[in-house]
Amino acid sequence: MALTPPFTREIAEKKVKIAQDLWNTMDPARVTKAYTEDSSWRNRTTFVKGHAEIEQFLTQKWAKETQYRLRKELFAFTDNKIAVQFWYEWWDVKEKSWYRTYGLEDWTFAADGRMQKRQMSGNDLKITEEERWFTTGVDVNSVEIGPQHW
Repeated sequence: MALTPPFTREIAEKKVKIAQDLWNTMDPARVTKAYTEDSSWRNRTTFVKGHAEIEQFLTQKWAKETQYRLRKELFAFTDNKIAVQFWYEWWDVKEKSWYRTYGLEDWTFAADGRMQKRQMSGNDLKITEEERWFTTGVDVNSVEIGPQHW
């Protein structure tokens, strides 16, 4: 199965989980390869473009957001676009606190299947150790997520 546009539901769902698993490696160099060389991002209020800036952004992100565990779910898709909702938890090394980030992303893909544009909007919520969903050893895909859990 080619993971290139135009997307079917099956391909879109697979791409979302591949992205989830890739980001959970917390390996900036490896993650960067999933994007085109001229890929442009808006991550909240930060704008980056190209492999060097993406890798630098991710390196800084994961220096602050340690013990990062992410879950992404398909929200919608078209021929070459995918929208996802996501949740991730992380330990802030400076504040010594846990956070959960909730948000949405929209992605646009090049013909070769790499992401050409990524826009992310997210909100951070400080949580306690007891409120964590994605504890060590838990499969992030098995956690029930919904309004009753917020």
